[in-house]
Amino acid sequence: MANKKTFTQEAYDKLVAQLDYLKTVREREVADKLKEARSFGDLSENAEYDAAKDEQAAVAAEIAKIEHLLDNAIIVDESELAHDEVGVGSIIKIKDLSDGEIETYRIGSSTESDPDNGIISDESPIGKAALRKKAGDKFDVSTPGGLIEFEIVEVKR
Repeated sequence: MANKKTFTQEAYDKLVAQLDYLKTVREREVADKLKEARSFGDLSENAEYDAAKDEQAAVAAEIAKIEHLLDNAIIVDESELAHDEVGVGSIIKIKDLSDGEIETYRIGSSTESDPDNGIISDESPIGKAALRKKAGDKFDVSTPGGLIEFEIVEVKR
């Protein structure tokens, strides 16, 4: 059985758009590079050809990865989710109980994770531990520096 991944509709749509871009734009760009590199002659000593073949393989691998994700996607209907419980699509404020620092995160799927912009995956240590918690609930996260205890300050959609 394949690993199912949970996505918001927005994240799913972004993957579909990325796949479309790879198939319509990137594959053509790489094909053009291969065609140009072949025109240089001897393929056995043709660095441009080798680079284009490597790029073609990377694009094909990315396409396969995205197709696999889309084939195994479960799209969360955010309107049916509890608004007071942490889940994919939630925006949470959590307090680090050791120093009182409050952070705000949006819980996203693994493909939309972007910690620098406040989006953490539902599979990340904090995201996973916060799932199904409500405001006032506490949870622990194991880090290389030790156990950190957090409290959910706020949950919203």
